[in-house]
Amino acid sequence: MTKKQPVSPARALRVGFDLDGVILYNPARIVRPLIASVKKKLLKKNRLGFYYPRTGWEKVFWRLCHWSSFFVASGLDEIKRLSRVGKISPYIITARFDYLKNDFYDWIRRLDAGAFTRGCYYNRTNDQPHLFKEKMIDRLKLDVFVEDNWDIVRYLNDVQKRRRSGTKIFWIYNIFDKNINYPYKFPSLKSAVSYLKKL
Repeated sequence: MTKKQPVSPARALRVGFDLDGVILYNPARIVRPLIASVKKKLLKKNRLGFYYPRTGWEKVFWRLCHWSSFFVASGLDEIKRLSRVGKISPYIITARFDYLKNDFYDWIRRLDAGAFTRGCYYNRTNDQPHLFKEKMIDRLKLDVFVEDNWDIVRYLNDVQKRRRSGTKIFWIYNIFDKNINYPYKFPSLKSAVSYLKKL
């Protein structure tokens, strides 16, 4: 009679989470589809691109805008639990530009992110947000990335499909975008994290 070999545990899923609108709930994100529509229809901007504030006043204004991410989204406790039991290896990845690094580090401390993540990253080189997130997905070899901006989701999903990488891009959708057809769309962080348990 042969001795039964122990079953090796499954590898933890490497999951990246955006900060604003995902880990941090941001009520102001509800206007994002309206802003995107104005850019495309009135300003004739169809190419994906994000404005980088250059003057001191612009940076103050954008910093104030980021203050609308002012409380933690429901679902963070479950992320911590899944990390603790080895189901996921979480990362926080935000495209916040370098001038917002102090705000970023303040949130990392408040979240006690070092206790449950494998790493926390911000956009210190001021890359375009979608390109920065693409780079980090590749560098960290993520299985899943959770994002709330539809334009970025669509870009990242197209890139991963072309490469046949297997990385899934989860979308925390906006109420105004709820009719968009997408396989990994969720109304909240909590529901997205619940789905992670099935992978």
